[in-house]
Amino acid sequence: MRLTTKGRFAVTAMVDLAMSGGDGPVTLGGISVRRGISLSYLEQLFGKLRRKSLVSSVRGPGGGYLLAKPVSDISIGEIIRAVDEPIDATQCGGKENCHDEQKCITHDLWMDLNRHIFEYLGSVMLSDLVKKQTDEGSQFSVAKLVDRRTVERKATRATV
Repeated sequence: MRLTTKGRFAVTAMVDLAMSGGDGPVTLGGISVRRGISLSYLEQLFGKLRRKSLVSSVRGPGGGYLLAKPVSDISIGEIIRAVDEPIDATQCGGKENCHDEQKCITHDLWMDLNRHIFEYLGSVMLSDLVKKQTDEGSQFSVAKLVDRRTVERKATRATV
């Protein structure tokens, strides 16, 4: 059992969105560049996150994504479930047919582990991860666009 890239990338992108969304909508292109996640993959993930009302989209120039509810109200478990991430320690997917179409002798152990994992992920809020990044002095930064034409014109005028 392991968390796949779908769940990891969804959580990573949501932390990025939460950390950089204070000034308005955040583009998926920006998240893609900062986190090294392909834009097309982010589009798929954010479609699912939007359908589960975790993010909202803003169209047009200056558009992008915003959190749909307060950062302290979004659990990591919600994010993972929203992107259909399968976290299952059982061999049978919970169908109780893992050993000759019967429940195996360790089935209940793995089901309990699943329950504990989801309880834990449900107890960790997106705000907890943002705070941890902030407290640790994360090197997180949002790219600022600079109009180089203006800078070059000023430099040219200064030398003339």
